[in-house]
Amino acid sequence: MSEANGDALWLAILQETEQAVRDEPLLASFLHMTVLRHGTLEDVLAFHLSSKLASPVMDARALLELFREALAADPQISRAMRADISACYERDPACDRYSTPLLYFKGFHALQSQRITHWLWQQDRKTLAYFLQNRISEVMSADIHPAARIGHGVMLDHGTGVVVGETAVIGNNVSILHGVTLGGSGKERGDRHPKIGDGVMLGTGASVLGNIRVGDCAKVGAGSVVLDDVPAHTTVAGVPAKVVAQLCPGTPALDMDQRV
Repeated sequence: MSEANGDALWLAILQETEQAVRDEPLLASFLHMTVLRHGTLEDVLAFHLSSKLASPVMDARALLELFREALAADPQISRAMRADISACYERDPACDRYSTPLLYFKGFHALQSQRITHWLWQQDRKTLAYFLQNRISEVMSADIHPAARIGHGVMLDHGTGVVVGETAVIGNNVSILHGVTLGGSGKERGDRHPKIGDGVMLGTGASVLGNIRVGDCAKVGAGSVVLDDVPAHTTVAGVPAKVVAQLCPGTPALDMDQRV
C-alpha cells in the first residue's frame, strides 16, 4: 500500500482498493496501475484523467505532466476534488465507496477535468483549454466551458448531456443531474449565462437560460425551462418554470429529493 501520510480520504481509498483487489482478482492490474502504485490522491487523479483523455494527437504522458502541473500550481483543485468525492459518497445512493467516483463516475471525471481547463484558461492558455474541452466532451459526454466558475462539493450525477456555458457560475454544494443545460438565451455576448447559488439542486433535463440567478437552496424540477430569477429556498417546475413552493426548508442539493 502507498503511504497515506495522514490523509484520511486517501487512506480510505487505498483500503477500499486493496479490498477490491482481493474481491475481484481480474481487476488487480487495473487497480494497481490506477491507484495502488501512486503516492497521493492527486497522482491518481492526474494518471486516471490523462489515461482517459489521451488521443493520437496528445498522448497520455504529455497530459499526465500537464495535469500534475495544474494540481501542483493550484491547491484549490485538490480541495474541490476531495469535496466532490465526499459529495458523491454522501448524496448518491449508488456510491458506497469513496473510490467509486474517482475510478468510475464520468460526471466526476468531467468536473475534475474542467477544473484543470479552468486553470489553463486563467493562465491564458486558452487554445489548449479549448482543445481539452472538446476532448472531455467526446470522452465524457459533458460540455463545460473552461471559463465557467464552479465551486466545491459539486455532484455531477452521471454527467451525460450536461452543458455549461462560458460565463456560468456554480456555487458550492450543488447537485446537477444528467441532461442539465446552463446556457444563454440568444446571440448576446458578454455575461450571458446563469448564476447558480449554493445548495441548489438542478433536476434531470432542466434548462436554465440567460444571465439569471438561481438563489441559494433552490430546487429546479426535472425537465423545467427556467427563464427568470429563482428566489432562494424556492422550488420551480414546468415549461416555462413557475414557482410551486416557497420558503422550503433544508438544502435540496444535499437532500436529493426530486419531488416537486
